[in-house]
This record gives sequence, C-alpha cells and structure tokens, in this order.
Amino acid sequence: MEQLSGRTAVVIGGGSGIGRGIALALAEEGMNLVIADIERDTAEAVAEEARKQNARALAVAADATKPDSLERLAAEAYGEFGAVHLLSNNAGVVPTLGLLEDRSDDDWLWVMSVNLHGIVRCVQAFLPRIKAQGGEAHIQNTASMAGITVSSVHGIGVYTASKHACVGYTLSLRKELADAGIGVSVLCPGMVVSNLAATSARNRPEDFGGPLREPGPTNSKLLAQMMSAEECGKIVVRGIRENRAYIITHPSTLTQVEEQHRELVADYESERRAQKL
Repeated sequence: MEQLSGRTAVVIGGGSGIGRGIALALAEEGMNLVIADIERDTAEAVAEEARKQNARALAVAADATKPDSLERLAAEAYGEFGAVHLLSNNAGVVPTLGLLEDRSDDDWLWVMSVNLHGIVRCVQAFLPRIKAQGGEAHIQNTASMAGITVSSVHGIGVYTASKHACVGYTLSLRKELADAGIGVSVLCPGMVVSNLAATSARNRPEDFGGPLREPGPTNSKLLAQMMSAEECGKIVVRGIRENRAYIITHPSTLTQVEEQHRELVADYESERRAQKL
C-alpha cells in the first residue's frame, strides 16, 4: 500500500511510545487518523499533535482487551471517515521482572490478554469491515525483538512468550490475507523510548490484581542509546509501503537472531547424523 495520503489509519495504543511515533509519521504522510488509547487524554494529546501537521485526527478511548470497546471504536472510525486502510495495533504491556517459575496465573492472563488476545481482538473488530470496503489495506501488529529472539536477561519470560505468540499470529494472518490483497506486517522493535512500563503498571485491571507500583525513571545513559519513537514511526511507514513481513528497527540485532538460529541448525544436524540422513 504505497498510497497513504488521504487514506485513514487507526492507531491503537497511539497515545504514547511507539504508537505515538507511528501516528505522527502517518500524519506527516497525509493520512487521516483515529488515535485510540486506554487513556483518552494521551490519545487526545497525540491527535492534537497530528492536527498541527494538518492531519484530520479523532481521539477515542478504547480498551484492546474488551470486544465491545473495540466494536465502538470501529463504528466511530467508519462513522467519521467511511473507511479504514491501515490498522496499527500497538497496545502492549510489560510485567515487572520475575522468573517463570514464580509467575502467577494473573501474570500470564494479564500479559496474554493484551499482547496477544488484544491484537487478535483488534483485528477481529476491523477485518470484516476492511474486507467489505475492498481495495488496498494493511495491518501492522507490534511485537518486539523478544518475539524473534530470547534474551539472556532473566525475568522477561512471560513477555517473551507473548511476543513470540504475536509474531506467529501475525505471520499466519499474512499468509491467510495475501489473496485478499491485504498486507500484514509484524513490527519487531529494539530499544525505543517509551513509557510502556509505567503505563502497564498503572493500567493493570483489578481482574488481574490491580495497578502495580510504577517504575522509576529510565537510566539517562540507557535512554540516550534508545531510538526515538518518531524515528521508529518513519521506519514503520517504510515497512508498510514495502509490505515487509518483518519491520525491523535495529539491523544490528541480526547477530542475536543468527546466534539463535545457529543453535537450531546445529540441533537439526545432530538429528540428521543420528538418523544417518
């Protein structure tokens, strides 16, 4: 989908971080925007930033874990703009560090309800409408480098499992929708400036234990090494235009991917030798 100007994008989780960066990059391309976030005030702030770039922008409060909320969002988007050509799913949470053996059911259910099921529900709310309208369209789901590698850092196993699931879902969806002319990409960003941890902490629902204590500020040295959300957004625009399966923000992380797959290839070779193939 190379033509973006004049078309409409729904950016879920667009009130901060990577979602905000994507929204502003799309505004620069001349797209109409629906900025959806669980926090309406942050969605409205980003919508106002987009309007300053001469984009038409609507802010909507939406909860990616609640189908009724997403149905209302879809109805508002189509009511305002008549069509949706790009669905950008960026809702996500990151739990506090903890070993897998110590994780509770609530930890697992909360993270999966947003990082996997939230994206599934967003697609379910919009895909029938996108198919019905016809023409070019694209779906972009945000995972993480944790979706294609396993970090040596202990304590993020639940997050890693959820992001691997997101990647698998998105690539399967890409194959299913290829004949329908709908592009699908999974964004696997490296370190990008975001308040994801703080947002996750304060927005954990009571059903999963209620709000967590917000983390302190990110170390300034680490912050200086991170990519800006705005730069990430421009990379996403390129990926959408080229209908990339994977949208990668940090090419230097290829060494991590290669290392992980060397282990996989070695295990294949071990079994080939055992079977004398």
